[in-house]
Amino acid sequence: MPVRSEIDDEFKWAVNDLYSTDEAWEKDYKKVCGDAGQPGTYKGHIGDSSDNLYNALKEYENAEYVAEKVYVYAFMKYYEDTGNATYQEMSGKAQIAVMKVSEKYAFLEPELVSIPEEKLADFFRCNDKLSEYRHFIEDCLAQKEHTLSEKEEALLAKASQMSTVPNEVFSKFNNADVRFGEIKSEDGTEIELTNGNYVTFMESQNRTVRKDAFEALYKQYKAYINTLASAFYGNVKQAMFYAQARGYASTLDMYLDGSFIPESVYKNLIDTVNKNLDKMHRYVEIRKNALKVDELHFYDIYAPMVENISWKITYEEAKEIVIKALEPMGEEYVSHIKEGFDNGWVDVYENTGKRSGAFSWGAYGTHPYVFLNYQNTLNDVFTLIHEMGHAMHTYYSNTSQPYIYAGYKIFVAEVASTCNEALLMQYMLKNTEDEKRRRYLLNHFYEQFKGTLYRQTMFAEFEMEAHARAERGEVLSAESLCEMYRQLNEKYFGENMVIDEEIACEWARIPHFYTPFYVYQYATGYSAAIAISSRILAGDESVIKGYRQFLSGGCSKHPIELLKLCGIDMNSPQVVQDALDVFGELLSQW
Repeated sequence: MPVRSEIDDEFKWAVNDLYSTDEAWEKDYKKVCGDAGQPGTYKGHIGDSSDNLYNALKEYENAEYVAEKVYVYAFMKYYEDTGNATYQEMSGKAQIAVMKVSEKYAFLEPELVSIPEEKLADFFRCNDKLSEYRHFIEDCLAQKEHTLSEKEEALLAKASQMSTVPNEVFSKFNNADVRFGEIKSEDGTEIELTNGNYVTFMESQNRTVRKDAFEALYKQYKAYINTLASAFYGNVKQAMFYAQARGYASTLDMYLDGSFIPESVYKNLIDTVNKNLDKMHRYVEIRKNALKVDELHFYDIYAPMVENISWKITYEEAKEIVIKALEPMGEEYVSHIKEGFDNGWVDVYENTGKRSGAFSWGAYGTHPYVFLNYQNTLNDVFTLIHEMGHAMHTYYSNTSQPYIYAGYKIFVAEVASTCNEALLMQYMLKNTEDEKRRRYLLNHFYEQFKGTLYRQTMFAEFEMEAHARAERGEVLSAESLCEMYRQLNEKYFGENMVIDEEIACEWARIPHFYTPFYVYQYATGYSAAIAISSRILAGDESVIKGYRQFLSGGCSKHPIELLKLCGIDMNSPQVVQDALDVFGELLSQW
């Protein structure tokens, strides 16, 4: 595994576009902390006049803007090498800075919601500048019953530093401390197993390699399962603390309410997928027959169902494929993709200590960034176009919206990324003549449905049940979590799948569980993306125009309303059912 300094600069993201040096970052960090330490000019007075309210909101917006930039830079540097002590410290300092800003402006929402509605209406009539914040103010008023007193809000802001500890414990274990040892690759070479290359091993056509990687990985999670269960339970407890403090009926209610998503959307997803588990069981049977195995194990579920095919795609090739696949989005959209590839948006390869996985991030006023651990597989090409979907969503929202509305909700974020994936799949199926490779692509399409729609829904069901048990006063022990997770795998994968002992520990390695009730949005987003991409490929100009408005919308509208711009109504379970029907049709083609 190369160290960070051994990676060529052309394959690293240009973090210096945020801050040219650590010293420049330090200057802003001190400014954020210094300003946050000063008494609030408008504290106790935002209801005195429309000018006071406007100026307080503008000051808060500017403070958040700088604090976000400080936070993003520190963590981007930390994620480059999680073992680097300098950036461990800087990321910790950035968390403190953000907390101090939250503390200073904890008065804002309580005071805002306490202003009589008639008085607010007068403020809007006499101050045109205030209209910029109308949507923000209306959203605050909608959360009125969950907004606490100034002192209580300040206390919750202070508690936020402690609430991140479970996630930090897991992150340091998963990215910096845990070692899985070495295993033999297909050619017999001893290679260090990492979270980054695990999927590559699981896609090997050599079953022994897959089995060795599977067992070596889960051996370590099982060895620390009680510690990891404590971290997970701690994260559930902090979620419960905030939900109870703010008067929500449950943690699920709290996390959905922040994006104005009805609980019915979450539960419709799980119910609809559960009604269609027969399709998943059919897929498992097809996979078992295609691999010609007597027993199908969990180390077999990522192996290609097409024999004797090696499809390696270099990063340079991947970029060209992505550009061509996105041509239906229009020349202007593609030009920004090229700009990103050429100007340091993407951090490409794995290095020692680098955080696992992939994501897109950034700060307002600077171009977006994409974080990869590229391993030259077909899956990596889909990851690239997925994260570039997030990046383009960020780009359009940032350039179209003021700071306060630029940040879009997670619920709609996964639509932009998975729509890109769907466009890529259709492009590759259309432009691949080799029959084995076409079957390989069809196999990959199945994997998207399995991994994004079924698996993420299973994760969502696990989260919902785990949080519900904790809220009923049950202890989330390692044993109970593993048993719950094992039973869900049994239900989702069916009788043709051997439920390996190791898979019961899989929940312990899922980073997204530390952002509660996040993963369901992959499944809802994928369902919406299947519909949108089909209409884009059909040349529906109204959908293409609506989709561009959707990408540019940020959080200027609620997620459900933004999707309606593309003709998608997520209140109905039909969107998910339609996607599952497509999966059923694809299975019949095998």
